[in-house]
Amino acid sequence: MPKIKTSRVKYPEGWELIEPTLRDLEAKMREAENDPHDGKRKCEALWPIFRISHQKSRYIYDLYYRRKEISKELYEFCLDQGYADKNLIAKWKKPGYERLCCLRCIQTRDHNFATTCVCRVPKHLREEKVIECVHCGCRGCASGD
Repeated sequence: MPKIKTSRVKYPEGWELIEPTLRDLEAKMREAENDPHDGKRKCEALWPIFRISHQKSRYIYDLYYRRKEISKELYEFCLDQGYADKNLIAKWKKPGYERLCCLRCIQTRDHNFATTCVCRVPKHLREEKVIECVHCGCRGCASGD
């Protein structure tokens, strides 16, 4: 007979320390998803969702790589369960991408002239001082800022 699959997830040690913060961020995410987007452009309606997703990933990244407060097992559990974006964290580990806001900003196929997003340009090289990324609403995520 085949094994019966259960929906129980075994949480690793230390989960109870980060669970309240992740639950709060998930509640904010649900609120942002259900928020009415009357009067906003189509892309502007997604900006809060991108910001909260970035915040969750940065929280887990900081706990593991900077503060070293969670175990590798808990870190990998969070990545596997979708609490953080593993591709974005992989970019944060590379030099020059420490402050990257989202992966769409570095994909050349989404931009004119096969370049990266305007938010990746350092502030001292910009012609306009105040800009916002069309994809995620970022105001600047270049490493040199």
